[in-house]
Amino acid sequence: MSTPKLICILGAESTGKTTLARALGAEFGCPWVTEYLRDFCDAQGRTPTRDEQRLILEAQCASEQAAQLLAQQQGAPWVFCDTAPLLTAVYSDFIFADRTLHEHARALHARYALTLLLEPDLDWIADGLQRDGEHVRAPVTRSLRIELDAIQAHYVGIAGCGPQRLRSGIQAVNSLTQ
Repeated sequence: MSTPKLICILGAESTGKTTLARALGAEFGCPWVTEYLRDFCDAQGRTPTRDEQRLILEAQCASEQAAQLLAQQQGAPWVFCDTAPLLTAVYSDFIFADRTLHEHARALHARYALTLLLEPDLDWIADGLQRDGEHVRAPVTRSLRIELDAIQAHYVGIAGCGPQRLRSGIQAVNSLTQ
């Protein structure tokens, strides 16, 4: 039995990562991994400090590994990951001017067979503690693109609303098997 491939859904805040990860999981009958940061904020009632960024990064990885084992047991070919350690590193740099996670996050990104980079073309929606504001989306997206290019990651830009976004995601995933 082959190891299921990880597919990363990456983007700045309020770009539809969770919606697309959930929809792709349903479309392909595969597990999807929630964003650990959301669970952390809900449980702690606050955003993480600079010193907790590595914890966020490692917990996301652990969740992905657990989902990959589950997918293998189910015979599923994919695991859809709502965000990635690379986003934690980019936000850690953006918010705390801390680049210490970049090297580790870049190395971890090699685990993904495909990254879907979501464009910030959806309306920004406030979502409790996790959202810094619409003004961070463009610079975070630029930083993600720079990082993905630097590590020569296989990524596809995803834009548009609703069904169009899902169709683009499905097409990108299907291209892996052609």
